[in-house]
Amino acid sequence: MTREGLEILLERVSTWPEEAQEEFVKSVANIESKHFGIYPLNEDERSAVRRGLAEMRERKIASDDAVAAVFDRYRS
Repeated sequence: MTREGLEILLERVSTWPEEAQEEFVKSVANIESKHFGIYPLNEDERSAVRRGLAEMRERKIASDDAVAAVFDRYRS
């Protein structure tokens, strides 16, 4: 399948019902895991990643400097 063919398929998948999209994602994740050793996330892990990404977009995470300051404060 060509890159163009994959792009067309992904566009079509975006129109599928949510349940079918979830099945598609699980199938692709299983194939990727089998062939490339990728760790498949469960629903709890996936939700945690989504929360983290949302917090990052909303700038609710500490800056590198703030984290370094905390570590510096507690190092011996």
